[in-house]
Amino acid sequence: MRLRHKPHAIPHMQESSYIIFDPENHKGSWKDIFKNKNEIELEIGAGKGDFIVSKAINTTDKNFLALEMNTNAFVSACKKIEENDLKNVYGIVGKAEELTDMFDENEISKIYLNFSTPWPKKRHNKRRLSHENFLKLYKVICKTGAEIELKTDNEDFFDASVAYMEDFGMEIIEVERNLAEEDSIVTEYERKFRDRNMPIFHLIAKFK
Repeated sequence: MRLRHKPHAIPHMQESSYIIFDPENHKGSWKDIFKNKNEIELEIGAGKGDFIVSKAINTTDKNFLALEMNTNAFVSACKKIEENDLKNVYGIVGKAEELTDMFDENEISKIYLNFSTPWPKKRHNKRRLSHENFLKLYKVICKTGAEIELKTDNEDFFDASVAYMEDFGMEIIEVERNLAEEDSIVTEYERKFRDRNMPIFHLIAKFK
């Protein structure tokens, strides 16, 4: 579903101290942004920010970054961070293809992929955020032993993601084909699937 264009989105975020439009200028120095040495976890495709804001509220001993290219959605995340006056989460406007321009080696300790676009047509599979093309980028910016945690409503995308990660030499720690609601941060988007009685697929994989 296409989001309604919000002409105020970019101006609002540009005025916010929580949204970063020039992530390449912080490569190698993200801990300076947070003013501490806590681990940094990254959500790619953060949308309206429900997940990452909940993580930041409930896990104050870690830092969080939310990457999103759709400013119409991301302005909602910006407002949620502002409303909660959070100091351990920042948003980044950018594309996953540019991750190695934004981050140095070993800067990220975990990556979250929540309900990413499944790109079902075979010719588009390389655009999937769990594809080998992106796993190569994640491995560069992640610490040794870092995890990727993925949730989706799309079984074909899920099965392909498990295969991509196994073929890449990652260790599959957890595979759940019907994630219990109490084990999940249920966002507005996820709620729509659960209300339709659709299973939520979940995996955790680790870089060796």
